[in-house]
Amino acid sequence: MPFESDKIMFEIYKESTYTGQYRVVYFTELQDHNKEFEISRAMAGEHFYDGFIRQYRKDQAKETISKFLERLNGGERLTSADLERELQPFIPA
Repeated sequence: MPFESDKIMFEIYKESTYTGQYRVVYFTELQDHNKEFEISRAMAGEHFYDGFIRQYRKDQAKETISKFLERLNGGERLTSADLERELQPFIPA
């Protein structure tokens, strides 16, 4: 069974006050100096998806998320189910 420290909590949201771009915030990786700002920014946006990725292979998971955001921001119509399918290998059991 994975430990809490073995996973990273994140959220993808669409900015509502700035550029209208989709962004991701990795909550469990925030530092004290940026925690409040990033959480406030995410909460002000329009929720798209939230979940966890495994700490193991996190770089590959983040690359998958980054590419997905590029597609969303490029105008491609995608759903949270599309993202979940792409993230399946990285989602903790």
